[in-house]
Amino acid sequence: MFFSRLLCLGAVTALSLALPVPAQEAAVPAAGSAAQPATPALGAPAAFSFDILTARAADLAAAPFQPTPVHQPDVLAQIDYDAHWKIRFRPEASLTLGDVPVQFFHLGTYFRQPVRIFAVDQGRAREVLYTRDYFDMPEDSPGRDLAADAGFAGFRLMRPDMRSDWASFLGAAYFRSDGALRQYGLSARGIALDTGLSKPEEFPRFTEFYLEPAPEGGLIVNALLDGPSMTGAYRMVMRDSPGRGQVMDIDSRLFFRAPVERLGVAPLTSMFWYSESNRFQSSDWRPEVHDTDGLMIHTGAGEHIWRPLNNPERVVTSSYLDHGPRGFGLVQRDRDFDHYQDDGVFYDKRPAVWVEPLSDWGAGAIQLIEIPTDDEIFDNIVAFWNPAAAPQAGGQMDFAYRLHWTDRPPVEMTLARTVATWVGNGGVPGQPRPRDVIKVVVDFEGPALAGLGHGDGVTPELSAPEGVEILNPFVLPVVGTDRWRFFFDLRAAPGTETVDLRAYLARDGAPLTETWLGQIHPDQINRLR
Repeated sequence: MFFSRLLCLGAVTALSLALPVPAQEAAVPAAGSAAQPATPALGAPAAFSFDILTARAADLAAAPFQPTPVHQPDVLAQIDYDAHWKIRFRPEASLTLGDVPVQFFHLGTYFRQPVRIFAVDQGRAREVLYTRDYFDMPEDSPGRDLAADAGFAGFRLMRPDMRSDWASFLGAAYFRSDGALRQYGLSARGIALDTGLSKPEEFPRFTEFYLEPAPEGGLIVNALLDGPSMTGAYRMVMRDSPGRGQVMDIDSRLFFRAPVERLGVAPLTSMFWYSESNRFQSSDWRPEVHDTDGLMIHTGAGEHIWRPLNNPERVVTSSYLDHGPRGFGLVQRDRDFDHYQDDGVFYDKRPAVWVEPLSDWGAGAIQLIEIPTDDEIFDNIVAFWNPAAAPQAGGQMDFAYRLHWTDRPPVEMTLARTVATWVGNGGVPGQPRPRDVIKVVVDFEGPALAGLGHGDGVTPELSAPEGVEILNPFVLPVVGTDRWRFFFDLRAAPGTETVDLRAYLARDGAPLTETWLGQIHPDQINRLR
């Protein structure tokens, strides 16, 4: 089941990701086209509210899990990636709710379980009924052999000109937006269960969607989540702002059938193969390949943290303890096209996603899971909030938060930011290079450093684990720029797998930069070079 952008979890179960139809402009009927607007067929009305949906989720959690059946698997197996994207939704059949046109995805081999989709108007919900007439498909498409009531795989939200979508829900509990620069990249999920553990990960799925216009524009997506260990009711108020990206206000109410060892709230899933920091791990011709290059955190205590991403040789979980976090996100900071040289998928335009809690999340940890990859087709990075109290059978947890899909997180920060991290051979040019020494170089840039020079008292502050030797740390301004560069060599005992470092630049004891949390894998680096 490996195809473009799978989530590969090593020992953890692999899952096909929520992929919209390959990025391309949606077909729009030409002026004077004979195509007639199609009114989607709707089922009988029934009362609906978010409270009703929440009560349903609670009732489901009190009963044994019943998976959505897969009908005609032999036919669905034939609708592979190529066959799936050739099945195109007819624009004239779009369902318009308020100011948002909605289009639907067809079932296929990677999306075999149908979802139910309802249109909500003034507290009444009516199901959108599937018909093959909504889709254009080749005469030889295996999709023509599906039953007349096959159902939909998901949906996407279109812009008013109908030429591009700005959000999509397709597969398990995944959803995506294209951000300020209109380029899809990382995904969000409703929830993550037991990600990165030695046992298989569980993937609950959105089984029902109730779509209604938002009072101030945009769309409200109400969703029912169901899985072996839990159920959930979600209310997502989604808005698209041209040039600024998307904002989603999410209210989630979770009910548990069984204990969960690791709960991931507001999970984000991304891809990181290599950047300037680990360029030596790839022989690909492009300078860098990644959706995002770092985890950004704003702690409850107000500290700003940047954690560059890695591509380790084993599954690595990093936990950052906190209480009442102000926000976190997976961020693509590097926006220079020359650093990617890819004008097909435009990694320089991939969105950043910032999670802003809107309720008291209490104690817990922001967890980052990094999974080995040797290609860009695998989503190998996961970040989420893990509450300190693990869910128990019969319990309920509620979380409210806002997702910002943008080019830069909406975080006020006067400190300088980390803009690059490099790792290479230690030692001094022109002299024999010691095999057991690694050089680390970090660049910072921002208003707090602007105008400062050699004699202005900028100092490096660096801490390392016991037994790790730091050699010759120093900082200097980069000529012709407002950047400052921090150099140091690192020596660890042979066989050391992971070294966690903490660094920032200061002046008179006050931080000038955010905190850089570097994680170095000396044993891996030494074997690769």
